[in-house]
Amino acid sequence: MLIPSKNYVIFIVTGGNLIRITTEIIDTLSERYKQPHIKLQQMVRRGELFKVVRGLYETDPGSPGELLASAIYGPSYLSFEYALSRHGLIPEAVHVFTSATFGKNKTKMYSTPFGNFMFQDIPSRVFSYGVVLENMDDRPFAMACPEKALCDRLYKEKPLQSVRTLQLCLFDELRIDTGDFNNLDKNLIMEIAPLYAKRNLLLLQKVVKK
Repeated sequence: MLIPSKNYVIFIVTGGNLIRITTEIIDTLSERYKQPHIKLQQMVRRGELFKVVRGLYETDPGSPGELLASAIYGPSYLSFEYALSRHGLIPEAVHVFTSATFGKNKTKMYSTPFGNFMFQDIPSRVFSYGVVLENMDDRPFAMACPEKALCDRLYKEKPLQSVRTLQLCLFDELRIDTGDFNNLDKNLIMEIAPLYAKRNLLLLQKVVKK
């Protein structure tokens, strides 16, 4: 490894490639190098490390963004448009890795060599519901199931006034296929929708009951 193993933090979602530069690492490098920050810069220039965001580096320049999102800003899981697209619920390809967080009270955006990442809050009481582990190249990452991703997305949607306006949002704006919508787990939606305490999700319950 590039840095003594007892002093770095590895996020297992990237199979041991992602390194968080901590004060302990800097202290360890200080024992070997007079200017540890310059040493890190040299490792980046030589292609031994690839900067993701401040303090976070990858040893694999081809690492997929899905495997980096939760380490960039967390706790988080992939959701909203990205998850809806990946599950095939909306037809458009989404080129931003959109993730759900809680308790941050702000939207965070990161532009990195590995892609663009956006993080938005949802209520903490619903955060852990409907999150599953997906795999890419035999490496796991956390993502919302289709039902949870849809609920998260509607939570961030502007306030809707009626079942009809919600249906327009679902089937015209998001372009969700009605057959795919009908195949969703309605019991899960009915369980988690009230936890958002938002009118849009109450309207979703009405649509699901029909």
